Amino acid sequence: MIQVNNLTKIYSNGTRGLDDVNVNIQDGEFICVIGLSGAGKSTFLRCLNRLNDATSGQILIDGDDIAFAQGAKLRTLRRRIGFIFQQFNLSTRLSALENVLAGRLGYHNRFVGALGLFPQADIDLAKGALERVGLADKFNVRVDQLSGGQQQRVAIARALAQQPKLILADEPMASLDPKLSGVIMGLLKSFNKDGISVVVNIHVLELATAYADRILGFNKGRLVFDGPPSALTESEIERIYAGSVADL
Repeated sequence: MIQVNNLTKIYSNGTRGLDDVNVNIQDGEFICVIGLSGAGKSTFLRCLNRLNDATSGQILIDGDDIAFAQGAKLRTLRRRIGFIFQQFNLSTRLSALENVLAGRLGYHNRFVGALGLFPQADIDLAKGALERVGLADKFNVRVDQLSGGQQQRVAIARALAQQPKLILADEPMASLDPKLSGVIMGLLKSFNKDGISVVVNIHVLELATAYADRILGFNKGRLVFDGPPSALTESEIERIYAGSVADL
């Protein structure tokens, strides 16, 4: 589904966020991305859906290169990719349902979203997504009245409402109570069982090994591990987490 070739990202200050990354992501995989803070995990996800522009390389999605796509082509490609942010990225003055409907904006012209003229099919889809994440009783509740865990589930429902082939989740539990981590990972795993590919940046190694089919390990912008959890030996873990945050 996704083929990443020689992906490099160099920031304006000269920092090399990604360094010649090559990886293939197959349909239906559940992948966890691990590494120290600053290792390139978030940059990798943000390049995959073009929140960050790559400096060089290719990102092929079903054969279409998204790395430098523009305009309508980029818009069409992005519809295939749901993104879940660490800080939720919701409109707190809007209801849960209105936030989830934002996941349908890529399928309409800008006037639909501005005027709230979503077709009934989209409304039904958004309600179904909220029901799927356990928020059937929160359709019309403003997001700022929801708990952090509920807000993250709204964000997950928004991604699901896109009907994506791929969901990217950037440290989705980092702003939550640790006891909610299993709930969020369980939801993502359930979507994966429905055929959606999932790539999760995660800082808890135990969760990564418990849920992932495959693990990618980054260190200083380089992909230094790519394999199943069973191959993640102590020596491989040491290699992934070698160095300190100050070095990155």
